[in-house]
Amino acid sequence: MRWVLGVVIAIAVAAGAYVWSAVASLDGLVEAARAADGAALLARTNVSRLRHSLADQIVAAYLRRTGQDRPIKPLEQMLANTYGSAIADALVGKLLTEENLTNMLSKGAIVDAGNANMPRLGQLDTSKIAEIWSRISLVKPVEFAVRLGGNEGSGAISLHFEGDGWKLSGVQLPEAAVQALAQTLPENIGRKR
Repeated sequence: MRWVLGVVIAIAVAAGAYVWSAVASLDGLVEAARAADGAALLARTNVSRLRHSLADQIVAAYLRRTGQDRPIKPLEQMLANTYGSAIADALVGKLLTEENLTNMLSKGAIVDAGNANMPRLGQLDTSKIAEIWSRISLVKPVEFAVRLGGNEGSGAISLHFEGDGWKLSGVQLPEAAVQALAQTLPENIGRKR
């Protein structure tokens, strides 16, 4: 019986440490955004995962845009995913400079997205646990998303557990911003000439 109680206590302590580390990492990221500290934001970011997250959103919006008039053939979709990712990756590279990432998270300003902005990360009040908890959704055991605005489409961030702590791994841009960024991609990606 004692070992069962010991296991339950160990699980409760591990779960508490897991949740506390996630909240502490989110709080550190929010504080870095409030201070507009680009170096601290980059230190708390998995740039590779973030780059992939943004490029996927932009390519998906591009495919929706080009597929509105006609169905996209599988070869075209493969070419658009391959070539489009390379072009979108160059666009995302501009978004992920220290200055632009800081502006995105601290001011909500997205480069090349026209007037489309997103809610500021620094607006989150991590001391209001109930409010934060209502914005969090578990993506997988090692990743969670935090909605930044009042509704689902207003923007979100994702944090992923990296082994030594939680890092920013994704930014879900508002649909208007994704569409504006997709508009900057060339029209003929994946089309036969």
